[in-house]
Amino acid sequence: MIVNLDTFEELHKPVYVLEENRLRKNLQLISDVAARADVEIILAYKAYALWKTFPIFREYIHATTASSLSEARLAFEEFGAPAHTFSPAYNDYEIDEIAHCSSHLNFNSLSQYNRYYERAKKANPSLSFGLRVNPEYSEVKTLIYNPCAPGTRFGITSDLLPETLPEGIEGFHCHTLCESNSDEFQRTLTHIEEKFAKWFPQLKWINFGGGHLMTRKDYDVELLVKILKDFKQRYPHLKVTLEPGSAFGWQTGPLVSQVVDIVENHGIRTAILNVSFACHMPDCLEMPYQPAVRGAETLESDDFSGEHVYRFGGCSCLSGDFMGNWRFDHELEIGENIILEDMLHYTTVKTNMFNGISHPSIAIVHCDGELEMLREYDYSDYRSRMD
Repeated sequence: MIVNLDTFEELHKPVYVLEENRLRKNLQLISDVAARADVEIILAYKAYALWKTFPIFREYIHATTASSLSEARLAFEEFGAPAHTFSPAYNDYEIDEIAHCSSHLNFNSLSQYNRYYERAKKANPSLSFGLRVNPEYSEVKTLIYNPCAPGTRFGITSDLLPETLPEGIEGFHCHTLCESNSDEFQRTLTHIEEKFAKWFPQLKWINFGGGHLMTRKDYDVELLVKILKDFKQRYPHLKVTLEPGSAFGWQTGPLVSQVVDIVENHGIRTAILNVSFACHMPDCLEMPYQPAVRGAETLESDDFSGEHVYRFGGCSCLSGDFMGNWRFDHELEIGENIILEDMLHYTTVKTNMFNGISHPSIAIVHCDGELEMLREYDYSDYRSRMD
């Protein structure tokens, strides 16, 4: 089926729509940055894990990063390459299989290293081991997404590291950013080097984690390339890896939904949709942020006066499953498509079936305009969660 990418008028049920042209544009930019800076950039599954699109990814990148056994298996079995793996804590009943599916294994603490290093090495002798370190500096304002906030459970601070790194440790993993620009990385890197550079001669690689939103329109790509080149000049023996998540799926497609009712209370008109912020767009409530809606003006205030102003309500029974407000140039109608922009990253990986709410289908629009349904959901998917 050929679809109208402006209106998606052919769709009458909720669908996440990935646009292949947009995805390839992101992948090409990321691939170019990696080549120019002589670094490795890999996909983080926590933001994007649509494995049916991995054949496209493999044209541009060669590895991925995992934070759980399931993600590590996805890397090994579906992407076709072992994962760069980090978890806040590994489990006795999973560590051997995680090691088998990984090329790199990062420990979050020295106690986890002491507990699992020998066992993981035995399970996979080719593993390269690293430690997650905490430079105690991050500019991420939203605490729920700040990995270096006071009291964080992530990473080892410099005062806890021995002068000589433990046996087998070949790299450092450091994650401090969240949808950040390159100037934030530049300032953060100063703190990383101040805290940890004295151990760099003992290492083979360093992983600067995710949050490098290099595909965002206002991102300073040239500064990122310069930062990485300069770092490589200072430490030419270190292989550098970045593992952004959002950058791959950024602006690659919307969530298409429909209006199912319009209600009014105390002068607030709410268009109830057949999707849920709580179930299908959880970051909107967690971050929080108000998504752009095609054909509508996003209003910053709670002023609902004027014509064609609406709050959007989700279809779950959670009282707080709503956002608003937006202004349209017309009265909304039942059945009308509401297109919520940029809904491919951190959505399909975080959705849930609270309340038994139907999950949106997942589709891709290929470069020739043909829409292919990658996955459709029904009652059996909800029921299987309770098996």
